[in-house]
Amino acid sequence: MKRRTFRVEAAHVNRALGEALAAELGVPREEAARLVGVGAVYVAGRRSRDAGTRLTAGQVVTVVLEEGGQSPLAAAAAPALALRVLHEDEDVIAVDKPAGMTAQPTEGRVGDSLVDKVGEHLKRPAGLVHRLDRETSGVTVFGKTPRATTALAEEFREGRARKRYLAAVGPVSLPSEGTIDLPLSKDPSRPGRWRATRAANGIPAFTRYRVLHAGSDFCLVELLPQTGRTHQLRAHLTALGAPILGDKRYGGAARAGGLPAPRCLLHAQALELGHPGTGQPVRFEAPVPEDLARFFEAARVPAPLGAIR
Repeated sequence: MKRRTFRVEAAHVNRALGEALAAELGVPREEAARLVGVGAVYVAGRRSRDAGTRLTAGQVVTVVLEEGGQSPLAAAAAPALALRVLHEDEDVIAVDKPAGMTAQPTEGRVGDSLVDKVGEHLKRPAGLVHRLDRETSGVTVFGKTPRATTALAEEFREGRARKRYLAAVGPVSLPSEGTIDLPLSKDPSRPGRWRATRAANGIPAFTRYRVLHAGSDFCLVELLPQTGRTHQLRAHLTALGAPILGDKRYGGAARAGGLPAPRCLLHAQALELGHPGTGQPVRFEAPVPEDLARFFEAARVPAPLGAIR
């Protein structure tokens, strides 16, 4: 992410935000106003969408100039991603999160997050109980009432929620199935990354896996995380020498077998848990997105469906 921060000094006191921003960035006032309008500007730590806001001495102004290699103005001009509802009843809503959408609002976010989209759909705040990385697609559930949200959160906290992910990785020699038992810790040499190793004092993390296709150009794997750690699947596969294709942060290749990997090709395909209203087990499944489906088609193997084994 690329950003610019400045403190309001005498020259900008009582000036309009858009005017001060234009002067600081050396851009036309119209462009500065557009940056404010798309939510890329923060005053004293809070997003401001009013270019006419008057500034006071000592305030800190931050503007997001680039995120993920893209200008916030270009991101705002891109077509909005539609909400894909997989299931909805009086207690829960399950949606298929598209790749590229953040799970919840962050300071660097200039577009809509998934929790925003679901809230708009429900016409009230949605109960977020778990998160997928921005580039990861697939099943995400929300509670529609405080009681349902609490019950769903407990399913994840107590480890009763079962998850199946699918991923395309580079060619690697692995047993047909197994368990990755490697603790996770933040990588001090690479901010934003986690490392899976016994050499550091990390937190326990367990991932069961099954190889669906082993080829000379790429492999397809089914991943069944037994714990829910940040970047767990990405770090575990990297530790095995098989970073997920398209995962720039962990060194995944951008192409394999003549096929492009435009993003981290990780998909949360299925989720099983107890329904917050009935207590009965339910399963939600999200279709494999086109970018990952191309690899399954090239390998001529079907994506797993049905109960999580």
